[in-house]
Amino acid sequence: MLLVLCSGEAAYDALDPKGNITIKWDLISWTPDGYLAVVTMNNFQMYRPITSPGWTWAKNEVIWAMMGFRGNIPHRCEKKPAIVDLLPNTYNQQIANRCTGGVMASMGKDPSAALSAFQISVGSAGNTNTTVKLPKNFTLVAPGGGYTCGPAKIIRPTSFVTNDGLRVTQAMMTWRVICTYSQFLDSPKPTYCVSLSSFHNVSITPCPSCSCGCRNSSNCVMQSCNAQNTCAPINVHWHVKSNYNKYWSVKMTITNFNYRFNYTQWTLVVQHSNLNNATQVSSFSYKPLVPNLSTNDTALFYGRKPYTDVLMQAGPKGNVHSDLTLEKDGKTIAL
Repeated sequence: MLLVLCSGEAAYDALDPKGNITIKWDLISWTPDGYLAVVTMNNFQMYRPITSPGWTWAKNEVIWAMMGFRGNIPHRCEKKPAIVDLLPNTYNQQIANRCTGGVMASMGKDPSAALSAFQISVGSAGNTNTTVKLPKNFTLVAPGGGYTCGPAKIIRPTSFVTNDGLRVTQAMMTWRVICTYSQFLDSPKPTYCVSLSSFHNVSITPCPSCSCGCRNSSNCVMQSCNAQNTCAPINVHWHVKSNYNKYWSVKMTITNFNYRFNYTQWTLVVQHSNLNNATQVSSFSYKPLVPNLSTNDTALFYGRKPYTDVLMQAGPKGNVHSDLTLEKDGKTIAL
């Protein structure tokens, strides 16, 4: 099984049973008409990157200022704001753990990039513990969707150590939201498809025709798009290159058919009974992903900076590939 990702509390992912996204609001100080808060996001998912958070205001709150993220409109008054990450070169607006270019990495890929934070000044919000109202209906944007978020819950205020390390301060108030992924909530249209081939056969098992729902061919940006006969933006190709007595090899190719944007922080999850005997991986970084401690048949692949970490838009450079060598041990099924 192959699963590619390009960045509710009751939901469940069999490959990442403990994965979640935790959003924490720490109210640092009260203002004349609201509060100043630091919002921290932790992506505890092993292989799924995420992008923009959003929510619904409980009253008629307004965002007066932000650092580390931006809204679509400065000083926005929308009832349902959506937050967009800043690019790394916006030095005068950064705070710690922010400005990663729009995508928060998964914990399994890069723990240091799986944490982000932004500062927000909120008005018309109440400025005491009893008058402030918690935001609701939190959302997360990711390819295919599939996320649900629980309600915000008040927890013990967070403690902070000052920059000089001499004092400990405490948030005026803290609340937490936990979001999780569920395949039952995901888009019915797949975001990728898989094709197969082997050295001993000239034919290719292609992606299913119109794998994400057929559409009018006149909508394609280029004629070559129609030739692919699939609407899935990502194709993962698994090619068995060789087969010997003691080992066999595979070439994995990920191709982007999307002409509009690149994929950063991409990850590829592969399940195969022989992956516990992988001896060599080129171009991609690799680590075991063990959802079940009794087996080691799942692997997480991702790009190496600065060579294959970005899956470029469709075209001559719109693909990345890796050669994988696996040893045969006589116990697990090869090929």
